[in-house]
Amino acid sequence: MGDSRVRIADGTDRWSRRGVLAALGAASVVAVAGCAGEAGAQGGAAEADSKAEVGVTPADGTRAADFGTPVTVTVSGGTLSAVEVATAGGTRLKGTYNDKRTKWTSSAHPASGTDYTVSAKVDGADSAHTTRFTTKKPGATFVGYFTPEDGSTSGVGMPVSLNFTKAVTDRAAVQKAITVTADPDVEIAGHWFSDTRLDFRPEAYWAAGTKITLSLRLKDVEGSDGVFGTQDKDVTFHIGREQISVVDLSAKSMTVRRDGKEIATYDVSGGDAEHPTWAGKMVISERFKETRMDSTTVGLGDEYDIDDVPHAQRLTTSGTFIHGNYWGAPSLFGTSNTSHGCVGLRDAQGADDSSTPGAKFYTSSMVGDVVEVRRSGEETVNPANGLNGWNLSWADWQAGSAV
Repeated sequence: MGDSRVRIADGTDRWSRRGVLAALGAASVVAVAGCAGEAGAQGGAAEADSKAEVGVTPADGTRAADFGTPVTVTVSGGTLSAVEVATAGGTRLKGTYNDKRTKWTSSAHPASGTDYTVSAKVDGADSAHTTRFTTKKPGATFVGYFTPEDGSTSGVGMPVSLNFTKAVTDRAAVQKAITVTADPDVEIAGHWFSDTRLDFRPEAYWAAGTKITLSLRLKDVEGSDGVFGTQDKDVTFHIGREQISVVDLSAKSMTVRRDGKEIATYDVSGGDAEHPTWAGKMVISERFKETRMDSTTVGLGDEYDIDDVPHAQRLTTSGTFIHGNYWGAPSLFGTSNTSHGCVGLRDAQGADDSSTPGAKFYTSSMVGDVVEVRRSGEETVNPANGLNGWNLSWADWQAGSAV
């Protein structure tokens, strides 16, 4: 700093006021410069943050992004303070950061055929980095048609049964996307009967009054190569009272028990020696006040064709019913097995006489009730023939699970 002194009349050298002020002014500039330098350093950091590079996969503007891989957001030259990946409707993909917060990865895959907006904020930056992409739609899809229906009430033997519209090769992936829960709680296991059918049941019949929830999270699950599920929904149904009927075809009688108490006994007629009735535990899957029965549909030629069979309830897919019979003599019920494999009860033509055994049993029944046939002279029904998985032991049932 130069000398700012001036000579005073008394001959002494003194600092002039102007010099003092000039000196003070120079110091202020340094301080400001110091502050400016610090500000410059801060500005440099801000500038560095502004140069941070954010990368998003799928890339901005992608119109057919893969929905089978997670969304990732990365940053170099900075750290991520916030990431949001959301649809126009506000559904967000959850995700996690790495330890250094330089990468965020979605915990789930994006949904197919959906628009997404990605917003990523970097520490120190004033604005977020925003990109948009749209996932592609699957080329081939499958759904699972389920039994029983949503909101319905069924008997204690009703399994949860799904039939898929396409063959499933990745059974584990599909089964993991389906859950069945019960209230009150009970262990439930799945069993694959084929590559298109998956059933769920507990070890023993459901308890009366149970609420059951089927959760389908099949959307975008790849069931087989290039074939994806579409369902994302919950359905519920209830179990009503317990009704189990035991048919003894040696005695030609049926005993009906409800909630553990005997409520009725009926004389019946089962399959004859050439067409014995399947033995085992069978579940009522369909009910018809009247229906046509044609022997050609079950491989028995032209032996019968009755267009008004009363009070018919299906027990097997192959055509076994328990139904009313008006064409047989009343005396055969309780004394003879004369049918082509069905279990018959005395009934009246037209299905309008509520006093007949056929009508009474039909009125007392519901889908999901159990009819157990004993001493019929036939082997046990195939568990896949109808909703009849109860004929498998619990160990064998669990062995059919893919999970």
